[in-house]
Amino acid sequence: MTTQEIRKKYLAYFEEKAHKSIPRALLVPNNDPTTLFTGSGMQPLIPYLLGEPHQEGSRLVNSQTCFRAQDIEDVGDNRHTTFFEMLGNWSLGDYFKKDQINWCFNFLVEEVGLNPENLYVTCFIGDKEAGIPRDDEAAEIWQSLFKSKGITADIVEIGSQSDGNARGINPGERIFFYDDGENWWSRAGGIAKTPIGDPCGPDSEVFYDFGDQNHAEGFGKAHPASDSGRFVEIGNNVFMQYKRTESGFELLPKPNVDFGAGLERIAQASIDSADMFRISLLWPIIEGLEHLSGKKYASHTNAMQVIADHLRAATFLAVDGVTPSNKEQGYVMRRLLRRAIRFAFELGIEQNFLDYIVPIITDLYHDDFPEVTESRDKVIDILIKEEKIFRQTLRKGVRELEKMAQNGVITGAQIFTLYDTYGFPSELSVEEAAMQGHETSKNWQKEFDEQMQIQRLRSQTATKGTFKGGLGGQTMQHKKYHTATHLMYQALRDVLGEHVIQRGSNITEERLRFDFSHPQKVTKEELARVESIVNEQIGKDLKVSWAEYPTAKATNELGALGQFGDRYGDTVKVYTMIADNEDKPFSFEICGGPHVEHTSVLFEEGKKFKILKEEASSAGIRRIKAALVI
Repeated sequence: MTTQEIRKKYLAYFEEKAHKSIPRALLVPNNDPTTLFTGSGMQPLIPYLLGEPHQEGSRLVNSQTCFRAQDIEDVGDNRHTTFFEMLGNWSLGDYFKKDQINWCFNFLVEEVGLNPENLYVTCFIGDKEAGIPRDDEAAEIWQSLFKSKGITADIVEIGSQSDGNARGINPGERIFFYDDGENWWSRAGGIAKTPIGDPCGPDSEVFYDFGDQNHAEGFGKAHPASDSGRFVEIGNNVFMQYKRTESGFELLPKPNVDFGAGLERIAQASIDSADMFRISLLWPIIEGLEHLSGKKYASHTNAMQVIADHLRAATFLAVDGVTPSNKEQGYVMRRLLRRAIRFAFELGIEQNFLDYIVPIITDLYHDDFPEVTESRDKVIDILIKEEKIFRQTLRKGVRELEKMAQNGVITGAQIFTLYDTYGFPSELSVEEAAMQGHETSKNWQKEFDEQMQIQRLRSQTATKGTFKGGLGGQTMQHKKYHTATHLMYQALRDVLGEHVIQRGSNITEERLRFDFSHPQKVTKEELARVESIVNEQIGKDLKVSWAEYPTAKATNELGALGQFGDRYGDTVKVYTMIADNEDKPFSFEICGGPHVEHTSVLFEEGKKFKILKEEASSAGIRRIKAALVI
């Protein structure tokens, strides 16, 4: 079964069980200042898991594209890629543990065809101090399912990951209890970190055993939650059955289920290969690299894995509107591309190669994500342009190396500078130095690693909290700026014309940021008119309400505005902002919220709407930053 077939089968399986298939969210979250990227299938649905009703009902399913920048350095083991798809199904106060675990097991074993002998599961060990019992219910359901296949499934307590590293597992043991470091879900982590008022609960993870030959002894003894490589997590059932209160934890009257499974990891298990890059969504890219380079994957595994992963991620980022730059998402995209180009040198690929590899990637998603096909030519142009720019930078780096080697010796610190500033891989710098007749210091690798560690510490400090994801924008201040964004969007169309289409936004408690299509700089006079219109509408105390409509009716018949690039299900939530004495709403826009109920609250504390800055974001796209100020 190909990876594409597994995706289709998963969606069909849960659609047969009354789940509504919902479209993927963009890789760049809309109006969530807590994260640069969509890093999990759960992330776009957190408002609904916290209680907001979803327009498609209480049973949902999808395949969500995800990107995790923090995994860039980990690409090359048997489980990590920066870009991946998360298969997910959700129950919003509907079914619970018994149905979910049964469906999970049945899909993996009966639909995908995984050997149940290779499946192991983990459950929550409980926390007496917090008053949360061991999750025997989940463990016993799993045990009965394994028994139905004639498999002994002993239930044992392990505790922490380090406990497992010391203990290992014994024959017949298949269901393992771990502590809240492994099997507890809240937005902030373990039990003690669970925010007051938040839903939370135990989870039950499913692991695939790729065999003892993939266990690395440096991690201690083998057990499911080990990082050694033998066991790989392929799915996680999150049971949100508690709510944290000031006095402890209480049961929710309507608990939720969130299931997430790595599509690529399930596909990896389905072919029983410890190498994820053998699956049908990655292997054609590897074959393309073999063809271009004339080298074999077996002897250049790491370089080809990095290139395949990074170019797949960069392609989807471009599909979702990201362009290479020196800021935020664009910076990460540029880093991916330049790492891929650097590793291509290791393969001897010195000619432009993205115009050969990127079409291979887009063809892999042709049938399942039409937006990839629609933007194919634009994506290729963006990536090739960046490749050309970087190859010019590489030439500058060669000249810089000549200047550094005036005493005939290149140090590890200088090699790191070439890596950090010009994108030179360390090996390329050493080879280039030798070609120029220079030596490298005896301890260059140690010196290089020391500088790399310093850089990583700086990066971790600079991005602390950036990639954690989660619920963003639920305070009153966020609601005010969400509402102001609607008003400004319509005001821009009134002043500049109907060609103005939203191309992105970002809301924090301090300001709003809004990207929109417009071919030239907005004049001071035009900005003043936009400001005036927004403040006038706020002063009218527009009533803010929402209703659900069939998507086609909302967009085609009623003319609701939306964001360019967003993909919607069969129904959408549309917000209306209208004055009591007027028949026509000032704003009528598709949005997920949240918003204030009356616009007059934006004027609290004597504040007015003020445009702070207008600038270019990219070709044909302008950016406005605005705030409510006194």
